[in-house]
Amino acid sequence: MVTVVTKLVHYLHLSRRSGQYTMNHDHSKKTPDGASFDRSGSQDSLDELSMDDYWKELENIHETRGNNHEEQVALVVKEPDEGELEEEWLKEAGLSNLFGESSGDSLESVVFLSTLTRTQKAAVEKRVETVTQTMRKRNKQHQIPDVRDIFRLQNDSKGKVCDGSEPSTVRTSENKNETQDGTTGSKFSLGTDEQKRPLEDMQCSDTDINLEISFAEQAANLKDTSVGKMCKGEGGDTLLPNFRLPKDKTGTTKIGDLAPQDMKKVYSLALIELTALYDVCGTEFKQQKAVKIKTKDSGLFGVPLSVLLEQDQKKVPGTKIPLIFQKLIAQIEEATLETEGLLRIPGVATRVKSLCQELEAKFYEGTFNWENVKQHDAASLLKLFIRELPQPLLTVEYLKAFQDVQSLPTRKQQLQALNLLVLLLPEANRDTLKVLLEFLQRVIDHRDKNKMTLKNVAMVMAPNLFTFHGFGSKTIEQKEFVMAAGTANVMRFMIQYQKLLWTIPKFIINQVRKQNTESQKKEKKDKAMKKLLKKMAYDREKHEKQEKTPNDADVPQGVIRVQAPHLSKVSMAIQLTEELKAGDIVARFLSQKSGNVQTLKKEEVFLYEIGGNIGERCLDDDTYMKDLYQLNPNAEWVIKSKQS
Repeated sequence: MVTVVTKLVHYLHLSRRSGQYTMNHDHSKKTPDGASFDRSGSQDSLDELSMDDYWKELENIHETRGNNHEEQVALVVKEPDEGELEEEWLKEAGLSNLFGESSGDSLESVVFLSTLTRTQKAAVEKRVETVTQTMRKRNKQHQIPDVRDIFRLQNDSKGKVCDGSEPSTVRTSENKNETQDGTTGSKFSLGTDEQKRPLEDMQCSDTDINLEISFAEQAANLKDTSVGKMCKGEGGDTLLPNFRLPKDKTGTTKIGDLAPQDMKKVYSLALIELTALYDVCGTEFKQQKAVKIKTKDSGLFGVPLSVLLEQDQKKVPGTKIPLIFQKLIAQIEEATLETEGLLRIPGVATRVKSLCQELEAKFYEGTFNWENVKQHDAASLLKLFIRELPQPLLTVEYLKAFQDVQSLPTRKQQLQALNLLVLLLPEANRDTLKVLLEFLQRVIDHRDKNKMTLKNVAMVMAPNLFTFHGFGSKTIEQKEFVMAAGTANVMRFMIQYQKLLWTIPKFIINQVRKQNTESQKKEKKDKAMKKLLKKMAYDREKHEKQEKTPNDADVPQGVIRVQAPHLSKVSMAIQLTEELKAGDIVARFLSQKSGNVQTLKKEEVFLYEIGGNIGERCLDDDTYMKDLYQLNPNAEWVIKSKQS
């Protein structure tokens, strides 16, 4: 087997030099509607790089597998039936009540659908139509709604769900759009007026990543105008653009800053937005589904992340990264990151296998002797851990979508897609990936000594993340070979732009805010429709007024009251100014030298925005409080420690 692989690698390497092999994806195909995009040149730019490290790593991987005589259980990826993918997609997006037995209760989705952009709505409509047609073919007995009825129901609710109490930055312009034209698309706009934004605001040569406008809407505008022609040369060379996030006065939201109930909404919106982006760019988006197989329920290598964390949390409560993963990285860094060829030079295969077996037996007992582990062996063990996961670190569902990022027309769109994909990963996978990327960046920081540049590290690590043994298919395996340049390019992006990838786009946060606002209105309306006793309603209002009177009298216009229940100064009225930031408020509280506040550091406590149109949100220090207050005037403001 190793000999065959080596020959194939050699053949592909020679073919690459002669320009004969092509990527797995046919870049010659034009996007729908005859749109002419300038391709990002991921293949061309990567062809200029030396792929030697990639091929050598691939040979090392197959040599390791050849020495491992234990049978590896192949992960079965189920071939979906007609309409099954779309049905699963709608369930993942939280829209399962648009079809099936619960389809009659589609009113529940009105609030959600009202927040979608034009392109997001088109993505949902397309999947609902496919499922509806499939169900009609199956002659289901329950009611099957027409997709037009679903969206007509949502459109009919416009004008009733928004009122003047909603902040202007989140308010929809749907009523205005309805009077201007009656097209379906214009009735599905988001409150940032993204479809009405002038195209000159979207300068494609700019390296700023616009998080205020839907990525798919940006792509659609680029596709529908001549602006696309102005973007040529964006990805022509091997140097990656210096993409950056412009400062948002209402604060940048990172993964981990939101409450779980809002993160569920973020997940659904990110899935719909990613699908819409792929649809607009003419790239197929299909989630794969793995059939459940029996996996190890203990040990270190070849154990699901969830099982590892469950057993690790018994030893270290609250840990989010597998202990063996943390220890292997620490072991590599303990020597020095200046070692030449770090990650590229493999450990001795027989020794790595022996260490692997010894770790399985002694790691949790605490009797394993780490002094016997050489640095290159530890690096090989780290890569082995990633490869041996029963399901890919990037998940079965989204591994292909990560690979297909290379097919998107521009580098900016590739980065936007990666941002959304990171949001879709399960928490354990996302946290582990984050620690891995941070470690890889630290290796690259020592490139002058270790000779491991960004492209070298990407070439070495791409096969470990993207060539997944569990699929057990020679066809897929060979496709992975010819996708070498593309997956290495995706790996480069993930390392280079990792700080951007963990940011939740503002347009998604705004959609969450709007969902929360409309849900609150719907709840109030439902309560009003119930025959509650007037006396109970009166007593409740009276109680609330009595409760609020002291605070309201104490807090004049332009002032917020900040609570800090765990600090010595538990409450303080803060005058809002144009320049006041969240970090300034925290510093003001920490300057009170009494009680346990002396033991707290500034980086340990944060100001939180709680309630109003958001569940809970941890604010970054550069958030301008007056701007945020205008966006969410009904919020409470609390200083507390961030949950680990």
